[in-house]
Amino acid sequence: MVNNMWIIYALLAAFFAGITAVFAKMSLSDIDSSFASSLRTIVILLFFLILVLFKNLFIQINDINLKTFIFLILSGISTTLLWIFYFKALKFGNINSVASIDKTSIVITLILSSIFLNEKITIIKIISSVLIIGGTLLMNKKEGKLKDNKWIIYAILTALFTSTTTIFGKIGLKDINTILSTLIRTFIVFILIWLYVIFTKKYKDYKKLKFNDIKFICLSGLTTGLSWLFYYAALQKSEASLVFPIEKLNILFTVIFSYFLLKEKINKRSLIGLFSIIIGTIILIF
Repeated sequence: MVNNMWIIYALLAAFFAGITAVFAKMSLSDIDSSFASSLRTIVILLFFLILVLFKNLFIQINDINLKTFIFLILSGISTTLLWIFYFKALKFGNINSVASIDKTSIVITLILSSIFLNEKITIIKIISSVLIIGGTLLMNKKEGKLKDNKWIIYAILTALFTSTTTIFGKIGLKDINTILSTLIRTFIVFILIWLYVIFTKKYKDYKKLKFNDIKFICLSGLTTGLSWLFYYAALQKSEASLVFPIEKLNILFTVIFSYFLLKEKINKRSLIGLFSIIIGTIILIF
């Protein structure tokens, strides 16, 4: 059971990631997505700072080697970019369509983990990739006018940087506590996202902040922290090409919560696509 704890961690990461997408969508009524992300980062940073202080992990900072630190920085940069693009995609696109395109990051991660982590690409992984891509195409429906479809570009870039974040994070997890490494990564994201918000003057949206925005930003920050906590714990214990696809089952939770909280309906074609993505993900475990 102990050896399989990474599966439980990955499933918990998927659950909280699925809720995060819905809470984040609900916090983007009138404010810029990047400004909302900068506020969300404060919540996440405080979450991991409290954990690190509680567990007295700061004493381990001196043990971090240069290679690990470099990859934590790269992971932080990649996380910042995926956040910028992901929440822009959420703001302009349907949450289920954005989530489905994001699932193509599973395929990208399989390829990158083979190149950089020497993880094998098997027939099962290839079949899984076909099912996931097919499911993505079925779930992705055209929304609005052509000029409004820029969310698709944002979603594709999200998938790319989600994959690179996982690879950098996996390499950066060697010989370091996952909670401490996530705090360092979050601190880097905090600095970069606030520099972006200040440079682009997105911070001026504070005037548009409503109570509901603040509430859902805080909730999405908390669920993001919990998702990262379990995700990187799983990633440290198993292969990236296995942990990552399980975590991406978050689309199931996203669809369920978006149905009840956002009243986003899902048609038969999308249900078939969702089923294909889930089957393609599950067969990677066995």
